[in-house]
Amino acid sequence: MDQQTETTLWLVRHGESTANARGIVQGHDDPPDLTLRGRLQAQRLVGILRHRSVDALYSSDLRRALRTANVLSNVLGLPVQTDRALRERGFGVFEGAPLSALRPEFTGIRHGRVEDVHVRPLGGESLDDVYRRAGEFVGWLLLHEVGRNVVVVTHGGTVRAIRAYCAGRKVDELAWDHVPNGSVWRIRMQPPRTDEFQKSQLQSGGSR
Repeated sequence: MDQQTETTLWLVRHGESTANARGIVQGHDDPPDLTLRGRLQAQRLVGILRHRSVDALYSSDLRRALRTANVLSNVLGLPVQTDRALRERGFGVFEGAPLSALRPEFTGIRHGRVEDVHVRPLGGESLDDVYRRAGEFVGWLLLHEVGRNVVVVTHGGTVRAIRAYCAGRKVDELAWDHVPNGSVWRIRMQPPRTDEFQKSQLQSGGSR
């Protein structure tokens, strides 16, 4: 692998939020903030990432991710660049409800496996929707952050979607594994050829 063009992605799930602690569906719901445990998890991320020669810092624009990214920003000396494409999956009418309300017929996930990539909660997103916007972000990043160390602070579902995309796997091939709050995943990537990126943009119906 060419070290000059390799982009290293440090994929981070935000620290524990108040809604995580209460077992509440979050999605695009923005009131949840970090708990004390979540703030401590963000501080631990500093210890993991401060010596990684990080060149850029991106984050979901939702509060729980942005609060986590701001802790890193203060130490790394980098501005936080927010992007809506990094948001958690939208759960529509279920946002603010107990997690127990999210049954497989609404999520498309059963027993830790993806069962239906197209089902979506009323007013929310499907797994395919999340995979597409996550993939679009990664494609853009690979063209604009070539050869750099990039930290991306996002959410559990988006972490899984980005990992699948970077591994060349479809979202329906994904095991819905545990992604703890404050966890870090390192992904090494080569930039796509320009013609491949343009083709993917045409297929997804848009560009950044």
